[in-house]
Amino acid sequence: MPDFALPPEAALGIERKWWHTATVYQIYPRSFRDSNGDGIGDLPGIIDRLDYLQALGVAVIWLSPIYASPMDDNGYDISDYQAIAPEFGTLADFDRLVAQARQRGMGIILDLVVNHTSDEHPWFTQARRSKDNAYRDFYVWRPPAPDGGPPNDLTSSFGGPAWTFDSTTQEYYLHLFSRRQPDLNWENPRVRDEIYRMMNWWLDRGIAGFRMDVIDLIGKKVDEGITADGPHLHDYLQEMNRRTFGSRDILTVGEAWSATPGSALLYSGRDRKELSMVFQFEHVTQGWDEVHGKWRPKPIDLVKLKSVLGKWQHALAEDGWNSLFWGNHDLPRAVSRYGDASGYHVESAKMLATVLHLMKGTPFIYQGEEIGMTNVPFARIEQYRDVETLNMHRLHVEAGLSPEEFLRGANQSGRDNARTPMQWSTAPHGGFTTGSPWIEVNPNYPTLNAENQVNDERSIWSHYRKLIALRKEHAVVVYGTFQSWFDQHPEVFVYTRTLDHQQLLVVANFVPREVALTLPGELQLSGHCLISNYSPPHELGEELHLRPYEAFALLCAPPA
Repeated sequence: MPDFALPPEAALGIERKWWHTATVYQIYPRSFRDSNGDGIGDLPGIIDRLDYLQALGVAVIWLSPIYASPMDDNGYDISDYQAIAPEFGTLADFDRLVAQARQRGMGIILDLVVNHTSDEHPWFTQARRSKDNAYRDFYVWRPPAPDGGPPNDLTSSFGGPAWTFDSTTQEYYLHLFSRRQPDLNWENPRVRDEIYRMMNWWLDRGIAGFRMDVIDLIGKKVDEGITADGPHLHDYLQEMNRRTFGSRDILTVGEAWSATPGSALLYSGRDRKELSMVFQFEHVTQGWDEVHGKWRPKPIDLVKLKSVLGKWQHALAEDGWNSLFWGNHDLPRAVSRYGDASGYHVESAKMLATVLHLMKGTPFIYQGEEIGMTNVPFARIEQYRDVETLNMHRLHVEAGLSPEEFLRGANQSGRDNARTPMQWSTAPHGGFTTGSPWIEVNPNYPTLNAENQVNDERSIWSHYRKLIALRKEHAVVVYGTFQSWFDQHPEVFVYTRTLDHQQLLVVANFVPREVALTLPGELQLSGHCLISNYSPPHELGEELHLRPYEAFALLCAPPA
C-alpha cells in the first residue's frame, strides 16, 4: 500500500488499486540467473536474486513463460500448462519462489500464452490424428484452396504463410507465429473451459496475476481475414474475468499490439470487467520503416514520440489505466534505442527512466534496464538464437535487403538484444553462469554490471530505486493530471502532473548537447527537486539551460 494519504476516490475520478503505486519487474528466466551451471537461467537462480529486487523496490515480478515447452520460441510454445520446464526447475521451486517473494512484499505474475500452444501439446498431438478426433476443434483447421495451397493469404508474424499443411489429415492448421505454435480455437467452449480451469489452478497457488500474451488475437475470424480485435474478443475476456480472476485482487495486463486509445478503454474501463490494463505499442511502431518494419528502424522523432505518449495519457486520464514501458523481451534495449549508449550512457539512461516513471500508469522495468544494459554488437547472424530473427533474415535477404543491412537492423531491433544474460558482476559471463551460456553475454559486462552499481548512489540502479520510491511516497506521481508542454520542440520533453495543491514538473533533454529553453510564466517555478541526473535545480526562471540528456522533476505548489 502507498505511504501517502490519498484524497477521496471521488476526487481522483478513479478507483484506487494496489498496483497503481507498484512497479513491475520483468524477468526472462532463461537469461536472468543460472544456479546449476547448465548455461540456462532457472527458478532457483531467481530466488537467489530476490533480495536484489526487494532492494530495488519493485512490488511485482513478471516471469516470461516457465511452462514445459520444446522451446521453439523460448517458452512461448507451451506443451504443458501445468508443468515447469525442467531446465527452469520444478513446481516445488516455483512454490518456493512465490512464498519467498511474498515474504519480501512482492507478488509473482505469470505469462499467460493462450492464443496458441506448442505442436507438442497433447491437445494438438490428438487433434492432428484424425478429423473426427475429440480435440480436433481445439485448433483452427481448413481444407486446401482449390489449387491445393493455403486456405487464404494470412501471413505469420514470424514470416511466411500462417498455414501449414498436415499430411495425416490433408488439411491446413493455422499458426499466426511459428508453424510449431498452432492457434487455439477460442470459439470452442471446451477450449475456454480448459484454459479457465488452468488459470484458476495457478491462481490458487498464490500468484499475483497474469500478463496475457497477444491477447488481442484470441477473437480471430480467419475466414474473414480478421486476426486482431475479432467480434467476440471482449466477450471472451469478460467471460474469463467472471470465471477466473474477477473476484480476486490481482493484476492483469494484456499484450495488444492492435490497441488504440479507444479500444484500451474496452479492455481496462472500470465497468468493463476485463483487464487491469493493456500493453500498447504505438510508441514503438511509429519508429519502424514502412516496408522493412523494425529491421530498418527510423531515428527517434521526439515530436511524434511525445504525441503518442501524451495521447495515451489523456485517453486513460479518467478511466482505465496505462502501462508504462520502454522495453521488454521482444524489444531493443531502452538506452540503445531512445538514449545514447556510447556517449552519455548514464545520463541518458537516467533521463529515460525519469520521463517514464513519473507519468501516470504502472511502470514496467525489463531485466537489466535498471543498470542500463545495451544492445548486443553481434557480427554474424549465427550468433542469434531468436526464431523470428532467423526467419526474417532469410525472407528479407530474399526480398533484396543486403545481409549487412539486415544485421545492422537486427543489432538495433532484434529480440535477442533483450535476451542476452543479465550482467551481475565482473566474473566470467557476467556472473550469469559458471557454465557456457545459451546465448553470448554482451561483451561490455566487465564495466556494466549490477555489482558495480548497487552501492553507488550515482548509478543508474540507484536512480531507478529512487523513482520507484517516489511513486510510493507522492500521490501526485500516481494520480496527478498530465499536461504536456513544448509539444513541437524536437529536443525536449516537458510535462506537469497536478493533484490538489501539488504540481510536479518534469523536464528532459533528449539530445547529446546543451539546449536553451524559454519557459512560460506558468513554468517559472520554485520547489523541491525530487530527482535529477545532474546537480538539482530548485528554482526556474525565464531561461533554462539543459545539459546533455539532463532530466529533473521539481515538486512545487501550482501557480495561483
